[in-house]
Amino acid sequence: MPNDKQFPRGQVFDGKLLRAALSILRDNGKEMPMRDLVSKVEEIVKPEDWALKRYPSGAVRWKITLSFVSAYCVKAGWLIKRKGVWYLTPEGEEALKLGPDELLRSFYAAGDKWHAEHPAAREEAVEAEAPAEVVSYDDVEQTAMEGLQNCINSKNPYEFQDLVAALLRGMGYYTPFVAPKGKDGGVDIVAYRDPLGTESPRIKVQVKHRDSPATAQEVRQLMGLLKKEGEVGIFVSTGGFTPDGRNEARSSQVHVELIDLNRFISLWQDFYDKLKEEDKSLLPLRPIYFLAQTE
Repeated sequence: MPNDKQFPRGQVFDGKLLRAALSILRDNGKEMPMRDLVSKVEEIVKPEDWALKRYPSGAVRWKITLSFVSAYCVKAGWLIKRKGVWYLTPEGEEALKLGPDELLRSFYAAGDKWHAEHPAAREEAVEAEAPAEVVSYDDVEQTAMEGLQNCINSKNPYEFQDLVAALLRGMGYYTPFVAPKGKDGGVDIVAYRDPLGTESPRIKVQVKHRDSPATAQEVRQLMGLLKKEGEVGIFVSTGGFTPDGRNEARSSQVHVELIDLNRFISLWQDFYDKLKEEDKSLLPLRPIYFLAQTE
C-alpha cells in the first residue's frame, strides 16, 4: 500500500484519478468515450466532499482535475484523446505496471520533462479558488459529441444512408448509386473516384443503423461482394462492431474499412467544409473556438 504521507493530499488524489482512468481504459478495450470513463472513475475513486466542490461555472473540481491529469498523460505519451474518446497507449499500459507511488512519481517526472523541453509553454493549474470561467474542454467536446450522436440516432436508416453518401461526396467521391427503399443486394452505396468508375478504388458501402453491432458474418457478406480488382468495401455501423467483426476485417485479404458512429462523426467534422451546402444541411455544424494549450 502506498504511504500517502509521501505526497500532499492533492497529489495523492491526482494519483487515484490517474490509476483509475488508465485501469478502466485497459480493462475496456483500451478506448472509451470520455463521458463514460468519467462515470466509471467516479465509481472507483468516490471523491470526498472537498473534491465535489463546484466552481461558479458549475464545473466540478475533481472532473477539472481529471482533465488536467489527462493532459499530462497525453504529454507523457500514455494517452491519446481524439473527438471525445480516450485511448490508452502501450506506454500507458506499461506505466500501469508500476506501483501507486512509482506511477505518481513517473507521472510528475514526465510532466517536468515535457516542461523542460518546452520552456515557452505555460500551464495553468486549477487551484482551490478557481476563476468562474474554468470549464473543461473535454466536457464541452463530449457534450458536443453526444449531441451529434443523438441527432444521428434520431434519423431513420435511409436518412443516415444519405448522410454516408454525402460524406463520401465531401471526400471527393461520386455516388452514382444510393439504394432506394427495399432490397439492395447487400450494397447500399456505390462510390467512384471519377464519374465513370474507371479509377481505383471503386467502393461498395454497407450501412447498418440503429441496430446491434455488426458481426463477423455480416463483414464477410460484404467481403463476398468485392469481386473485381480495385474494389474496396466500407461498412458503416452506428451500432459498432463485435470484436470478431473487427478481427475479420483486419485479417481479410480484401480491403474492408470499418466505420463506427464516433469515426463517422469525426470524418464528418474533418470534411464538413468540403461538403456542398445541400449536404451540409443534412447534419449542420457550428464551430466553437477555445484557447489551445501549447503542445
